[in-house]
Amino acid sequence: MPVPYWRLSGFYLFYFAALGALLPYWSLYLENLGFSALAIGQLMALMMMTKIISPNVWGWIADHTGERMRIVRIGSFAAALTFAGVFFGQGFWWLALVMIVFSFFWNAALPQFEVTTLNHLGEQPHRYTSIRIWGSIGFIGAVAGLGPLLDHYGIGLLPVVLVMLFAGIWLSSLNVPERAAPPVSAQYEPLGRVLKQPHVFALLAVCFLMQASHGPYYTFYSIYLEGHGYSRSLIGQLWALGVIAEVGIFLVMHRLVPRFGLRILLLASVALATLRWLLIAFFVDNLPVLIAAQLLHAATFGVFHGVAIQLIHRYFQGRHQGRGQALYSSLSFGAGGALGALYSGFTWESAGPTVSFVSAALVSGVAWLVAWRTLRVSH
Repeated sequence: MPVPYWRLSGFYLFYFAALGALLPYWSLYLENLGFSALAIGQLMALMMMTKIISPNVWGWIADHTGERMRIVRIGSFAAALTFAGVFFGQGFWWLALVMIVFSFFWNAALPQFEVTTLNHLGEQPHRYTSIRIWGSIGFIGAVAGLGPLLDHYGIGLLPVVLVMLFAGIWLSSLNVPERAAPPVSAQYEPLGRVLKQPHVFALLAVCFLMQASHGPYYTFYSIYLEGHGYSRSLIGQLWALGVIAEVGIFLVMHRLVPRFGLRILLLASVALATLRWLLIAFFVDNLPVLIAAQLLHAATFGVFHGVAIQLIHRYFQGRHQGRGQALYSSLSFGAGGALGALYSGFTWESAGPTVSFVSAALVSGVAWLVAWRTLRVSH
């Protein structure tokens, strides 16, 4: 059965275009509403914390029903509907409620869509990045195009754009066919036993720490740059540059994995994350250094995510596929992202931006040590 390349790619395009509008600019929107750094960190953390529960709930349902695309469609539609609640109030607790409910549904979609994509690919998992690359293109288009728009029309335009993009995610999901996993033996390993394996536990721990290290970047990078005189257009271009580098690495990942192996690529990506946070911490006023730091996004997200997705798919087989991707999402982007948003909000307000990014470097340094000491990958 041929791979529905463009249908799969279209979903990633809209999904990550929405992320490209949300991640760089939502903190600026909240700042414009008058929220403090601590409050912004808390609101972003609430959105991330939903990922701890939501993907696992939907993953359990998907693994037991096998109807992953129905879950993707329901989650996408409900996310677009509930996010519209931002138009009806601007208080902290109202926005917190909207973000929690919205995130619960939005986070249902991607892990199950990842499983669907890999099931469509079958014996060709190396083609994953050639499909996922359209998500990066969507992110680039959104983040680069929105910057000038927000400079011209104001940050108040952002919620309208986001609702439109969330609707686009749902519409694109309607066109993707279901694809079941290949049949497996009824004698499968219990999930608890899979999780107790040292290499599985180590991988999930590294994913958690790696995402936590991104906390100051995802929560305050735009505010940080705007505070140092950068325009929203240039801020958007810097975000886009990072994802352009990510696209470049996706194009060659199928060559890097056989040449270097998953373990070396993982260790390199985490080490470069530590370097990236230190460069941002100490050289924010040096544009060429900031550009170099953004190019490292190729490693800190592109390489790391490409390796992690393949390892999760390898370690969680058969009926555990959905929950494996859900655990990856919930422990890294959920628990790790929430911790990152919380500690960055606290350190940003109490000690300043430099300390926040140095803290991020320390967290990724710990992730590297965990990976180096405990994670063993044969190839």
